[in-house]
Amino acid sequence: MKRSTLFIAIYALCLSSVALAKEGGQNFSVAKPPNILWISAEDISPHFGCFDDARAITPHIDRLAKEGARFTNVYTSAGVCAPCRSGIITGLYQTSIGTHHMRCNATLPEFLKPFPIYLREAGYFCTNNSKTDYQFKIPSAKEIWDESGGKAHWRNRTKKNQPFFAVFNFTGCHESGIASESKYASVTKDLPERHRQDPKKLTLPPYYPDTPVVREDWKRNYELITAMDAWAGDLIAQLKEDGLYENTIIMFWSDHGVGLPRAKRWLYDSGTRIPFVTRIPEKLRVKQQGKPGSTDDQLVSSIDFAPTVLNLAGIDLPDYMQGRAFLGEHLSDSRAYIYGARDRMDERYDIIRSVRDKRFRYIRNYEPLKTYYQYMNTPEKGATMQEIRRLADAGKLPPGAALFLADRKPVEELYDLREDPHEVHNLADDPRHAKRVEKMRAVHLQWVQDTKDLGLIPEAEIGIREQQLSSRYAILRQPGGDALNAHLGRVAARASEGPGALPELIESLRQEDPAVRYWAATGVGNIAAGGYDVPKTVPPLMKDALEDESPSVRIAAARALCHLGSPGQALATLQRELEGEQEWARLQAAIVLDEIEEMARPAIDALRQGLEDQPNKYIVRVCNRALNDLLGAENTVP
Repeated sequence: MKRSTLFIAIYALCLSSVALAKEGGQNFSVAKPPNILWISAEDISPHFGCFDDARAITPHIDRLAKEGARFTNVYTSAGVCAPCRSGIITGLYQTSIGTHHMRCNATLPEFLKPFPIYLREAGYFCTNNSKTDYQFKIPSAKEIWDESGGKAHWRNRTKKNQPFFAVFNFTGCHESGIASESKYASVTKDLPERHRQDPKKLTLPPYYPDTPVVREDWKRNYELITAMDAWAGDLIAQLKEDGLYENTIIMFWSDHGVGLPRAKRWLYDSGTRIPFVTRIPEKLRVKQQGKPGSTDDQLVSSIDFAPTVLNLAGIDLPDYMQGRAFLGEHLSDSRAYIYGARDRMDERYDIIRSVRDKRFRYIRNYEPLKTYYQYMNTPEKGATMQEIRRLADAGKLPPGAALFLADRKPVEELYDLREDPHEVHNLADDPRHAKRVEKMRAVHLQWVQDTKDLGLIPEAEIGIREQQLSSRYAILRQPGGDALNAHLGRVAARASEGPGALPELIESLRQEDPAVRYWAATGVGNIAAGGYDVPKTVPPLMKDALEDESPSVRIAAARALCHLGSPGQALATLQRELEGEQEWARLQAAIVLDEIEEMARPAIDALRQGLEDQPNKYIVRVCNRALNDLLGAENTVP
């Protein structure tokens, strides 16, 4: 019998004993499974008084930290909500289960259960109020939760002695709360004047220009957090009203960093380091965990949240989980590193991986020829991003901000967080850190292999293989999966290394796996886009690749031909793919048409058609951006 089932069975027997004892005039307490409350927020970094931010106004979370513990080294597995939340609910990296691209809809393998199901099977009442955003297919949220929605609450359980796991999500801190005047006003309308911020007194990170516009956004971030703090305080008050405060473990966390450029969507601390505070009532503490006023600097990943809750509830951890339990009786081995991944953010692809220990962060850019700030519809509407663009056009950006408008990124980055907390001084080429870079590079590559990272397989190709294998999780768990992953890593790296890599890229065009051929064709296109001369034998190879079985390879070959100065057949291919069956191939084709700029003019009608009846909004956004550039227009789309 599992210890979770045994635990609940004993608990039921104890309740019966209590009832009999009370009838006989006796009165004694019996241990029971702990209630667990999650208080989660969107898009905020540790801008709290308890995390030593002198400007923060966060009395309720600060009090929670005083009565419990604050964790200073907690990081999300992505810098954006949906990929991160898919990892939180499963205890696996989004890159392992195929939920690493924004707004995908993956199929999970049959054995993989979102962790609240295990809690429900053990007798818990589980509620979610109300964000899901898991990125995988489920017939109904009711399969995971007893209740999920705006009215979900622990108070709705019919058996008042039933242990509960309740999640409440505050959406007011989302980046839209900064960007939208009406949402900001609505979220902060009840703040008293003493809880307002003076933007002139705030300290900006060095990667932002210091202007009144940027300071206003930074001020809004602080005030939204204060509004969230009041909301959290109300939830805590409800626990106390119900007499549950000393029977409930509280965990407060955010799904990623602040919702501003170079933070949200990025793998730096600004995008992945989050506040985490837990209060564990004295009678529920194990080994002094959560001692009042304590600080814990162990490395924690957001994928550790699921196994930790199961462990606290006395439930055996599933063998497949990649996260670790960092609280409770049976602790998993401590972490030496935190891992992060960036993939398609909204409508743009950029494959980035990171490894962090307690002091240093290593970053591997798999697409270094792309700028940091690719044009994305949502952040470009924000005032800070618009201010960055305005000052860049005027040649007035400070060095820290101008760094992220460079035409390309370094292949590797290394930052010393102790000396450089904002991560603006790249040490990757510093000879004094050569051994550290070598070590962390190796750690990264081992993680890619161990977790079966799907990031180097084109998204359209992932969709094709998912249909064949029933889940994305299975793709690299087939015979030869490790070898394929290693091969992809090498060819993807060579794709950005210039003309010296051409012989290997041409050889890779003959490989059996379409994902390898995709990177080979992409590398040829990168060389051509860089203005390098290529042998006359290369264009015919690309024309042959226009007939490849894989849409991803066909599109990559078309891109290469455009940069080789032969757009005729290539444009016809891109226009066909923009209407093809595979939605993510459509997006890939739209991105290429946007990239080739004036060469795409003959495809204007196809781009216009791309604004209608698309399976996702991202195709529309890229087509609109391409049309605006070609026509000198300023049309907007959602």
